[in-house]
Amino acid sequence: MTQQTDSGVRIERDSMGDRQLPSNTYYGIQTLRAIENFSISGIKPLSTYVDACVIIKKATASVNGTLGCIPQDISQAIVQAADEVLAGKFRDQFVVDVYQAGAGTSHHMNVNEVLANRALEILGEEKGNYKRVSPNDHVNYGQSTNDVIPTAIRIGGLLALSKTLHPALEKAIAALEEKGEEFQDIVRSGRTHMQDAVPVRLGENFRAWAHILTEHQNRIYTASSDLMVLGLGGSAAGTGLNTHPQYRARVVETISDLIHIPLESAPHLMAAMQSMAPFVNVSGALRNLAQDLVKISHDLRLMDSGPKTGFKEIQLPPVQPGSSIMPGKYNPVMAEMTSMVCFQVMGYDSAIALAAQAGQLELNVMMPLIAYNLIHSIEILGNTIVALTERCIKGITANQERCLAYAEGSLALVTALNPHIGYLNAAAVAKESLETGKSLRQIVLERGFMSEAELAEVLNLEQMSAIVPLNLQDGTSD
Repeated sequence: MTQQTDSGVRIERDSMGDRQLPSNTYYGIQTLRAIENFSISGIKPLSTYVDACVIIKKATASVNGTLGCIPQDISQAIVQAADEVLAGKFRDQFVVDVYQAGAGTSHHMNVNEVLANRALEILGEEKGNYKRVSPNDHVNYGQSTNDVIPTAIRIGGLLALSKTLHPALEKAIAALEEKGEEFQDIVRSGRTHMQDAVPVRLGENFRAWAHILTEHQNRIYTASSDLMVLGLGGSAAGTGLNTHPQYRARVVETISDLIHIPLESAPHLMAAMQSMAPFVNVSGALRNLAQDLVKISHDLRLMDSGPKTGFKEIQLPPVQPGSSIMPGKYNPVMAEMTSMVCFQVMGYDSAIALAAQAGQLELNVMMPLIAYNLIHSIEILGNTIVALTERCIKGITANQERCLAYAEGSLALVTALNPHIGYLNAAAVAKESLETGKSLRQIVLERGFMSEAELAEVLNLEQMSAIVPLNLQDGTSD
């Protein structure tokens, strides 16, 4: 299957014929063909996705060696090769474009070949001597692209969530809660329909955002439970062909131990292979989060707008000059970046939905697209939230005087007069204030609707902006 030459190349053979490869490469002939066929985007597999595939190969080699399906020395060499890759070695050898052969066969064989050739070196053999260690017969024993790749998407998604997105959300929620406490006594004008509304506490805006992110994190946890059910062991079509009877249970248990996440074998392996619903579910939860992150980032930009001609209720920390021509200009770049990333995640979600419905019969061949889009969505959202938290949220300051001026000048304060003078009289007061420039207080007193003491109590901004505790809303008390 291979022939070494004196010119720094080796010759490998597959079912289609012979090809030359540089002798120092760890990938083999099938990877070479994929490189030639799929020069599409220049985007290589995500590191987390490579990790997921290699973890599967480590687990399967270990289990197959224990069960006597492959020789123990080969099993141990594959496990050692996998550990080296997981430690960061040979990463430049995973080279197949994201847009590739259906189902992910090209990337799968890339992984198999790299591990096989490194295992050969460990055993003192030359790369390409597949009679000793075969990418197909040993590294891939009892497996198929068709059960490995959907399993790798699940594991990659779980790894990305645990390492990137969930820690990022926890830090963002904590930072927003801290700002909520810091700004709790600052009253600002609420705005609905982009028009003046009743006063609110600036701190409650930040607390609300923290609560929104907490709810999204819970939704993502719920959705990701689908990823913990693995179809590995289904082999080519979900029947378990060419697998040891104990393999299915043991390999899932081994992977669970390796990633420290509780996993279980799918009750129906064929269903786990065919349906992309778990990935659509997680992607939908990510899209939902992205939509609210856009809203929060836009709110931050509006509240920081100015400094002279906008709201300027808060100051986002300047992190870089904002203009190539206007000196002294600073833009809300972290919030802007956040929106752009979220739009990309929404686009990925649409692509995942389209790919998920494009399967036929026993297989969905669009899995490479799903793998990249899902894992990338998780990681860029996590990285974005970290950047937004560290370089924006934590450094926000409040313009208390501007907030109070808007709150005191808002015509929406007249809403508090409704129970005392009636809606129509309150509307008349608001109209006169807008036309004449007189304050609401002055007009109410002039018309004799209320006494000065009554008016002072009703138009108390701090009282108006306080949220009624839930135990008072439902008629109970402490």
